[in-house]
Amino acid sequence: MSQAPPSTAKPRPALFRALGKQDPPPVIDVDGKTFQRVEIYKHDSWAATALYQSGEEKIVCKFNRQQSILGLPMRWLGRCLARRESRFYQLFADLPAVPKGCGTISAEGRELPHAAGHAFVEGRPLRPDDRLPAHFFADLKAQLAKVHERGVAYMDLHKRENIILGRDGRGYLIDFQVSFGIHPKTWFLPARWLLRLFQSGDRYHMIKHELRHAQNAVDQREKQLSEARPWWIRMHRLIAQPLRSLRRMLLVRLGIRQGNGRAQSEHFTEDGLRHDAPRRAA
Repeated sequence: MSQAPPSTAKPRPALFRALGKQDPPPVIDVDGKTFQRVEIYKHDSWAATALYQSGEEKIVCKFNRQQSILGLPMRWLGRCLARRESRFYQLFADLPAVPKGCGTISAEGRELPHAAGHAFVEGRPLRPDDRLPAHFFADLKAQLAKVHERGVAYMDLHKRENIILGRDGRGYLIDFQVSFGIHPKTWFLPARWLLRLFQSGDRYHMIKHELRHAQNAVDQREKQLSEARPWWIRMHRLIAQPLRSLRRMLLVRLGIRQGNGRAQSEHFTEDGLRHDAPRRAA
């Protein structure tokens, strides 16, 4: 299993792991086919994600939160997150940029309602030093527009590691855990307003990645980003950045992270961040 350079940070305690002291199961069954665990990609507070293989077929399975929080049950949340994400994969089954979702997932003869999976995409997460041709983002923006047409805001595009650079040179979107969706023809105005608001954030983050990773990136890209940033993202940053700093300080105090508290300093660094150079979050 690939891993980041050795760290002296402590492993996460059960409270900060979605499955507590457990890891993703070594063997799972999906629609009658048995898959063996190959690698654990990440295990954070919200989910544990692992790669599984059966013959030549590979899938990625996410096991959502099961560990209680100070006695408060959280299994209900894990079930809800898995059910929502599976529904989104079904909704986008015909989109080339979204991997095909999996069916029912079970282990040791027991269905796992907190698990959701999708077909493995041959490739790797986008990296800070990647420089990509114009058609890469043109195709990805067209696919994102189709996601929006179906009444969904992706909501997690600020994370570069959620964009997979396929071996075929195309871009893929993974992880719909926090996506927001409504029926495209809903009459409920507040929901429609929120959808448009969140979709504007998706478009902004796509522009951000394009400006930072395009082969013809210009020197003024940070200025362009600042001008394109929606007002609500500016407001969100005023709240989210101090909270993120406090969270990092807590994790450093607990010995789970080191230095400035970035995820790369953890005992187990998630796959999408293992090759990242430290940089300021956007």
